[in-house]
Amino acid sequence: MSSKSITRRTFARGASALGFAAAAPGAANAEAWPTNTINIIVPFPAGGSVDQLARVVQSGLQQKLGATVIVENKPGAQGSIGTGLVARAKPDGGTWVMVFDTHAVNPALQTMTFDTEKDLDPVLLVGTSPHLLCTHPGRPWKSFAELVAAAKKDPGKLTYGSIGTGSLGHLTMVLLTKRAGIEMTHVPYRGGGPLMNDALAGHVDFAIASSALVSAQVAANGLKPVLQTGLARLPTVKDVPTAIEAGFAGFESYAWWGALAPKGTPEALKARMRDAMIATYKEPTNFAQLTDNMQVTATFGGAAELATWVSQQIKIWGDVARENNIKAGQ
Repeated sequence: MSSKSITRRTFARGASALGFAAAAPGAANAEAWPTNTINIIVPFPAGGSVDQLARVVQSGLQQKLGATVIVENKPGAQGSIGTGLVARAKPDGGTWVMVFDTHAVNPALQTMTFDTEKDLDPVLLVGTSPHLLCTHPGRPWKSFAELVAAAKKDPGKLTYGSIGTGSLGHLTMVLLTKRAGIEMTHVPYRGGGPLMNDALAGHVDFAIASSALVSAQVAANGLKPVLQTGLARLPTVKDVPTAIEAGFAGFESYAWWGALAPKGTPEALKARMRDAMIATYKEPTNFAQLTDNMQVTATFGGAAELATWVSQQIKIWGDVARENNIKAGQ
């Protein structure tokens, strides 16, 4: 598959520990929600970008929807375990899921317990961000070209971590290494939190992750970026070249985040949840966290846009996984 097809295409540009949280002030004044508790499932460990994006809106949703909102981490199988729980949940407004880019790749990697497109209703496409390839500051490489030279000298010796097998970070590196003619060893993790822990400790030579996940560590000089995969450079790492600038013509790769509901959830509830999430994300402090701190391009696309995006991503990245014989557990 040509890397030129890996673009956003028609895509429009645009808190605590687990447990019961007390209803926020003003919640009693909101129109009653059909369930007393709203569970937002994060199908990844705590500390990753999906977890952060869910917890950013937790308090605001309580105020706007008049129900207790619980963010619950249900990691495993590249996000498919937690997402499967939501696919089988009652469509009564009590259960939702925040998904990441692996959502569209999983059907090509593993035997699924649910149909990715048919068993879940799209609600909100929160946004996207490019990937950053980062080394530990203690490593000697100052550019991707130096990494390539080191990998050619010792094939397979250098290691890179991703949030898991078949994640867009992993697939991005599969294509980059093929284009560069090098071999590196992939180290998959069970989410962004575990990946960051090992990357910061220097247990892998470098990490490939969304800018949303690594931006804080880059700002604190805990990680050193050498390449980014967007069409244009992010303003926070304006000295770091894109893959296109590094010689990989047409190469773009973006992480993305979305909210889904069980199939058959009433349209009025989905619309209200979507509006409440957008309004909460747009609050100044939250929007700064989303766009400035995490470097997410906020798009706030509706159900139709998310459905189209997921369908495109299934085709694009599913082809990459199949062409390179990538399976879950590798």
